[in-house]
Amino acid sequence: MFGIVNKEFLIFLSFLVLSGFFWLLMVLNETTEREYSVPVRLVNVPRNVVMTTDVQDTVRVTLRDKGFTLFANWYRDCFGPIKLNFNNYANKKTGKGTIPQSDIQKILMQRIYGSTKVVSVRPDKLEFFFNYGISKRVPVRLNGHISPGKNYYLARTQFSPENVTVYATKDILDSISYVSTEYLNIENFEDTVVQLVNLKPMRGVKVVPTQTKVTLYPDILTEETVDVPIIATGMPEGKVLRTFPPRVKVSFVAGASLIRNIKPEQFKVVVNYQEVAANPSDKCNIYLRETPPGVSMPRLETSQVDYLIEQQ
Repeated sequence: MFGIVNKEFLIFLSFLVLSGFFWLLMVLNETTEREYSVPVRLVNVPRNVVMTTDVQDTVRVTLRDKGFTLFANWYRDCFGPIKLNFNNYANKKTGKGTIPQSDIQKILMQRIYGSTKVVSVRPDKLEFFFNYGISKRVPVRLNGHISPGKNYYLARTQFSPENVTVYATKDILDSISYVSTEYLNIENFEDTVVQLVNLKPMRGVKVVPTQTKVTLYPDILTEETVDVPIIATGMPEGKVLRTFPPRVKVSFVAGASLIRNIKPEQFKVVVNYQEVAANPSDKCNIYLRETPPGVSMPRLETSQVDYLIEQQ
């Protein structure tokens, strides 16, 4: 029984292989389309040239022919790298090179069989940008949504490196004042965050390096109050405006690390003599005109105080 089963299985297997072979012959004999990836290389680039944007390294080519011929094209390695001479396409005045689709198609047609038709080549054209070493240093800026946790704020952002070198044509360089990071979305953090971030690419611009390390330093928000002297402004000569009290409390919110360095002298609370003279009353309005950096939600304990104008 075992021998009979083995014999029948071998016969079945032989017919299966034979039918598969005939099916393959039929498929290969049919006209079909197939897409291939063809590498592209830019050659003979002068040593003094800096490529600010490299040419796309692959094109997608769709061919139509019988399956046998398409297989023969592949077997002959017709889809090896296409080498394009830099000097044939580079425009030295504009710092830009354009490789038309027709040039790539012409090189392909020289490699493949005459019966094979090139249906399409994508993209329609290849572009590259270059210059002769012109560059400048610009700072890195954060791009994105950064939101620390509740009762925290972003005290400081540090980049490493803080500045990068950009290569481009003179016109493009003149328009660049900074380089942004790729978009970041970091929320609800209370501890220091360190992240390696790519810099946002720009068309026709080479950025060195292409990454920066971003460090975010959150700080807890604390409310504080200071006594600030009230200053009279716009006083005519020979007169003095005195307020009662002479100082007023100013409340504000700031990071815990900043509060110890904030002094009352950094705030400025004023009363305007011209306003008082135009609208005499028992009390005068006071205004908070200046606050130190890093302070948020500043507010006066009171908006009016008693006053007295003395003649000297």
